[in-house]
Amino acid sequence: MGRSGLLVVGGGLSLAAAALHLACIAGGPAWYRFFGAGEGMARLAERGDWRPAAIAAAIAAMLALAAAYAFSGAGLIARLPLLRTGLVVISAIYLLRGLVVLMPSALGRADLSRGFLLWSSLIVLAFGIVHAVGTARIWKSL
Repeated sequence: MGRSGLLVVGGGLSLAAAALHLACIAGGPAWYRFFGAGEGMARLAERGDWRPAAIAAAIAAMLALAAAYAFSGAGLIARLPLLRTGLVVISAIYLLRGLVVLMPSALGRADLSRGFLLWSSLIVLAFGIVHAVGTARIWKSL
């Protein structure tokens, strides 16, 4: 894998996560439950409330933007504005979200299971590591 290969992988991971968020909208309440959005979100979706879909779509859009920045850093698409800053911020967000499992207050959330918090945090932490290391590898060329 070349110097920018990890950013290609990171972009792919972000796109996959965006697609899963959109799939939850299409899949409905059962998908919100399965992917750990919480019972409150699933119940809102059951009632036809617009908020679960809007939240999932907004998250999908942010993940797609993260993918675009990773692909831009890898040289697959045109250079995006504030590329260095964007890659650092995206890496930091993923890493901080991944570490949320270490926060006692997060473990006390009744709407999210401990299992969900653990595995989702580990997945997002891996995303953050891939983005951060990928960014570090190409830093001088940015």
